[in-house]
Amino acid sequence: MQLFYNANIQDSDTFFTFDKEESRHIVKVLRKSEGDIVFITNGLGTLFTSEISIASDKKCEVKITEIRSFPKSEYHLHIAVAPTKMNDRLEWFLEKATEIGIQEITPVICEHSERKVYKTDRAEKILQSAMKQSLQYYLPKINEPVSFKDFIQKATAQNKFIAHCVESERKSLKDCIKPKEEYLILIGPEGDFSEKEIELALTNNYQAVLLGNTRLRTETAALVACHTVALLNE
Repeated sequence: MQLFYNANIQDSDTFFTFDKEESRHIVKVLRKSEGDIVFITNGLGTLFTSEISIASDKKCEVKITEIRSFPKSEYHLHIAVAPTKMNDRLEWFLEKATEIGIQEITPVICEHSERKVYKTDRAEKILQSAMKQSLQYYLPKINEPVSFKDFIQKATAQNKFIAHCVESERKSLKDCIKPKEEYLILIGPEGDFSEKEIELALTNNYQAVLLGNTRLRTETAALVACHTVALLNE
């Protein structure tokens, strides 16, 4: 099964037309022809089964033959992570987290962040690709970058955690997760959160947690957090 994504397809549609780029991919690259079945999702939990009615590489049109809605995950995971110095590391996390199951990501600019600017355009495409590859029907949300201070003051969740490396009282994340709830986990930059940032999080009801017995890279820590929550919600 090959899955296509388009945010514009709606439950009320009986026919749908792909744009020129996607039409060319379907007809020229995948060699699809009239009568072939195409699966599409809008990233909102709906799967559209369709049949190609016009196989044009400039304007491929399909007829919707079946619509199925899938329920949301019983938990909500939001990871706020500091952008890494090398973009490909964070992109790796975005891809793998989507495959495992994540609902929301926010790039957070911290005091020790080596990357102070992060553009989400490419990240959005990576999330879309990973969603299609892993045959999921909900597209994770990626928010615009925000400063640590602003994020802490505005973000809300049932369960809020900060994973840091400073020697202090911390619980293992796996011992703090309650199934089917809402989780927000802060993951710091390569130089970790500053003491001031950790204190600010704690005073705003974040719980300090450990992700293991070794020091992890930012993107690894974020993925471990994602997998821990997903595993404990199976």
